[in-house]
Amino acid sequence: MARIAFILLCHKDPEAIVQQAARLTAAGDYISIHFDARGGKEAFNTIKAALSQNPNVTFATKRIKCGWGAWSLVQATLYTIEAAEKAFADATHFYMVSGDCMSVKTAEFMHDFLDRDDADYIESHDFFESDWIKTGIKEERLIYRHLFNERTHKWLFYKSMALQEKLNFKREVPSDLRMMIGSQWWCLRRRTIEWILEFTRKRRDVVAFFRTTWIPDETFFQTLVRHLVADTEIRNRTLTFLMFTDYGMPVVFYNDHYDMLVSQDYLFARKISPDAKTLKKRLGELFVAQNVTFKISNEGRSLFQFLTGRGRIGRRFGQRFWESESTLGRDRELLIVTCKKWHVAKRLVAEFRKKTDLPCLEYLFNEEDTPLPDLGGIEKSLWKRSRHRRAWVRMLFDYYDTDRMLICIDPGGFDLINDFYADRSSTRMLHVECDYTPDYLAGHAKRVGLAGEATPKEALERLLPTIRSDINHEADQIRDQDYEDFYVMRENSSDDENAASIARFLNITMEDAHDILAAPYLFAD
Repeated sequence: MARIAFILLCHKDPEAIVQQAARLTAAGDYISIHFDARGGKEAFNTIKAALSQNPNVTFATKRIKCGWGAWSLVQATLYTIEAAEKAFADATHFYMVSGDCMSVKTAEFMHDFLDRDDADYIESHDFFESDWIKTGIKEERLIYRHLFNERTHKWLFYKSMALQEKLNFKREVPSDLRMMIGSQWWCLRRRTIEWILEFTRKRRDVVAFFRTTWIPDETFFQTLVRHLVADTEIRNRTLTFLMFTDYGMPVVFYNDHYDMLVSQDYLFARKISPDAKTLKKRLGELFVAQNVTFKISNEGRSLFQFLTGRGRIGRRFGQRFWESESTLGRDRELLIVTCKKWHVAKRLVAEFRKKTDLPCLEYLFNEEDTPLPDLGGIEKSLWKRSRHRRAWVRMLFDYYDTDRMLICIDPGGFDLINDFYADRSSTRMLHVECDYTPDYLAGHAKRVGLAGEATPKEALERLLPTIRSDINHEADQIRDQDYEDFYVMRENSSDDENAASIARFLNITMEDAHDILAAPYLFAD
C-alpha cells in the first residue's frame, strides 16, 4: 500500500505547522519539514519540541534562507527530500506541499489512487515551445546567469541581465537535457526520488547550471524527471488544486468552499485561508475518515470565474477611445429586450416580428452562433462584437437600412445597456422578469458549466441560492437605473399589464400586444 512522505517547505506560523504535521501523519503517512532559516531559531525549536514524540516526522538535513525565484528553494527541497528518503524507508511516494495546502480527500482515497497507477505526477511542458510562461522573461531565465534576486535587488537583477546581453555573454543549456517547465507541486515515486538524488551527486555541472537560473523550482525537478523517467510513466498534471485570479494572484479558499473542494479531481488544495478554521477542521476530519465516496464534478474553475465575474459595477468594458467618437446616430432608435431566460425572449421576439417590420437580433453579444449578416468578419467573434459594440450595432443599422432595430441582451450585460443608453440615439428597453424554479436554476448551472451530472447534491444546493441571488442582483441593477422608456413585463402579471408594457415599448396597439401574449408556451421552461 502507498505510504506518502510529505515534503513541507514553510517559513512562519509554528502552531499551524504543528497542526498540519499532526493531520498529515494521523493516517500513518510521514512528513519532512524545512523551516526557513529566516523564520528564527526560537520558532523552529517550538516546532521541533511539539513534534518530538511523533516518529513520522523528520526535518531537513540543513536549514537555509530561502528567496522567491532563487535556487535556495530547490536546495531546501533537496535537503528535505534527503531527510525523508533516509528516515522513512517504506515511503513509496514523496508529495510536495506548502504550509497553506490541505488534503481534500481521505488518506484511504489517496493511497488507493496512487496504488492504481504506477506513475509520477508532475506538470512538465517544453520550456521553449510551450506557452506556459505568460508574462515576463522566458529564455532569459536560462541563457543568462542570475546572481541577484529580482524581488530584493531589482536594479541589479536587470542591470546584470542587460550587461550580459550587451556583451553576448550567453550560455548553453546542458546539451543532454530537454528543458521543461511546470508547477512545483508534484508527487513522485520513491524510485524517481532516488534517481534525482543520485543524479545531483553525479552531475554537478547540471546543479551548477540551475543554481544561477531564475525561478528554478519551476524547471529543475520538471526537467530531471523527464530526463530520468520514461514518458509513459509520467502524468503531466499536478494533484494539488490551485487557481489564480485575473490579477495573477492565487485564489484563497474559505469555510464555504468545502463542498466545491472535495468534489475536484485532486488530492490537495492550495491556498487555504489561515482564518478558515471550520474548513481546516472539516478537511482534517475527512483525511482520517474511512469508506468515504467522492462524486468528482470538477467545476471549480468555472464556478470561480462565475462568482468573481459578478457584482462589480463598472468592472469591465469601460468606454474605449474609439467608442467615444462613435454613435449609432442621433435619429436612430435601439430597442432592447433583456431577459435571463433566453428561450422566453426568443419566443417573444418571434411574435414581435409578426406584428412589426423591425429587424430583430437575438443575444448578439451572448451567443457566438446568433444568425448575423456578413459584415467583414466582426460578426464571427463575441469578443470583437463587445469590444466595438457601438460601431458594430451601427453597421447593423446600415446593413438593414433602418432607423429602428431590436436586439436581445442578457441582464448580466449591464455595462452594454448603460453604454447604449449613453449614446445620442434613442434607446427603449423591455425587461422580462420570469419565475425561476430550483430545477431551472440547476439546469442553468449545468448549461453554463458551473455544475455537471456528477456534481454532489449538497454542492448544487449550496450553489443555487448564489445563482438566484445573482439573477436578482442583475434585475435590481437594471431597475435602479431609472432608465427612460423602460418597461417591465412579468410572468406572474396579468395579460392587461403585460400587454400595456409591450404596446408602449413597440408603439403598437393593445390588440396587437394581446395577440403577442396569446402565443402558446411563451414562459414555459
